[in-house]
Amino acid sequence: MELESIIKLIKAVSESSVTNFEFEEENIKLVLEKNIATQMISAAPASIQQQIAEQSVCSQSINEDKKIVKSILVGVFYSASRPEEAPFVKIGDTVKRGQIIGIIEAMKLMNEIECDCDGIVEEILVNDGDMVEYGQPLFRIKEV
Repeated sequence: MELESIIKLIKAVSESSVTNFEFEEENIKLVLEKNIATQMISAAPASIQQQIAEQSVCSQSINEDKKIVKSILVGVFYSASRPEEAPFVKIGDTVKRGQIIGIIEAMKLMNEIECDCDGIVEEILVNDGDMVEYGQPLFRIKEV
């Protein structure tokens, strides 16, 4: 495989919605992975990653007493720490600020999603195992 062909292949993968591509030919193996939001977080220094983790979970007020908890990164949402365990929260549960309400897996790393207010879970907007995008609404919390 020539360099020009490799460059064309990289450009094609970059411009497409493909996030993972592998090519193997004789003694050449080419692996291309693309996940822009996750890469930006992973490439950040540890101090910035810590600040991101400590920030509110991208909440936004809907009105005076309701908040939307949004995804802080791209990945797979899990409602429990293990498939056989009960979910962290259910509709109607009372939650406290800092309580873990979900997990997002990105690049084999589990990122805990914490509630940034005291309240009651009104709605869970994603299902266990769903792929979520940065800023995607995950929960609606009624503040108390």
